[in-house]
Amino acid sequence: MNWDYIQPVKISFGKGRVSEVKDIAASIGCENGLLVADPFFFTNGLAERIVKESGGAITATFGKVSPNPDVTEVDECADLIRQNQIGFVVALGGGSSIDCAKAAASICLTGDSIRKYHGTGVPMPVAHLPLIAVPTTAGTGSEVTCVSVLTDHASGRKSPVVSDGFYPSYAIIDPELTYSMPPKVTAGTGIDVLSHALEGYWSRGHQPICDACALHAADLVFKYLYRAYENPMDEEAREKMCEASLIAGLAFTLPKTTSSHACSFPLTNLHHIPHGEACGMTLDYFARINAKGEEGWRIDRLAEALGFQDTGDMADAIHDLKEKMGLRNDIKDLELSEDQIADLVRISRHPNLYNNPMEITDEQLKEMYQKLA
Repeated sequence: MNWDYIQPVKISFGKGRVSEVKDIAASIGCENGLLVADPFFFTNGLAERIVKESGGAITATFGKVSPNPDVTEVDECADLIRQNQIGFVVALGGGSSIDCAKAAASICLTGDSIRKYHGTGVPMPVAHLPLIAVPTTAGTGSEVTCVSVLTDHASGRKSPVVSDGFYPSYAIIDPELTYSMPPKVTAGTGIDVLSHALEGYWSRGHQPICDACALHAADLVFKYLYRAYENPMDEEAREKMCEASLIAGLAFTLPKTTSSHACSFPLTNLHHIPHGEACGMTLDYFARINAKGEEGWRIDRLAEALGFQDTGDMADAIHDLKEKMGLRNDIKDLELSEDQIADLVRISRHPNLYNNPMEITDEQLKEMYQKLA
């Protein structure tokens, strides 16, 4: 088995470490920074606090980031970087603001729109501004990945853009920033962490280091996600879920995600189901399917290492965990027509689907969506 591993992101983990933005910027010789953040943080005071604590290192802000960042937002952010001769970028928030910042910090060094590279197969230039990623959710792992998931609402396309230039220079993981996450967000982002771990593990591109990360991250999710959901101020659970999110990011960034993420894109684009919840909705289904394949023994071995009898037992636990947290296990309320189900099948045939260890046919997708609906 031949494999390669790289992780260029320097990681700072611990409570209160968001205050280190100033020191990190100085250590890499950066000034005139831009803070890219979710709009919420411009109303609750956190964005203002980070700018103030930067000691003048951050000179501009950008808050026009939607939950599924649009290509137009990336282009607008890149224009702001060019106009203000920004020297580095700080991304604060969930995957949306980090993904927007990643793409803008690269595209700003070109005269292009991000549309040139979004879903087109045209490789991104690797040159980029230094990026410091500060996640506020325990979910996407975007702070350590080379992936930016963007949406072109005008064309109805949501897809990842991959570039080695998207790796942040630093990731600051401060569990205190996640305490304010409401239970519904905790649940959705947490099930996204589990999706990253399991899909990275069973991906066709799996390899030993990422496998070990996947096992560790999945174990933490099963132990701590419901605790964090039940009690948002459970400091241990919050810290462990931040750890799980980070390590799941390491687990999937090289092997890439698979079937559940492929199916999440139309569920989010067409029916506005939040990304993590959309990924988790099919996770137990694909666990059962993949366990029947040639490498199904690997998934059974993972399930056993996590304390389950087999993959079926683990899939039941995933289903029950979603149900306890009020996440979707079906789409019955959408009352989809056959044409709408056909659209889900068609759009699910995304490149991530071909990374699944088992070949997934249109018939299987149709059967799955019909059961869910």
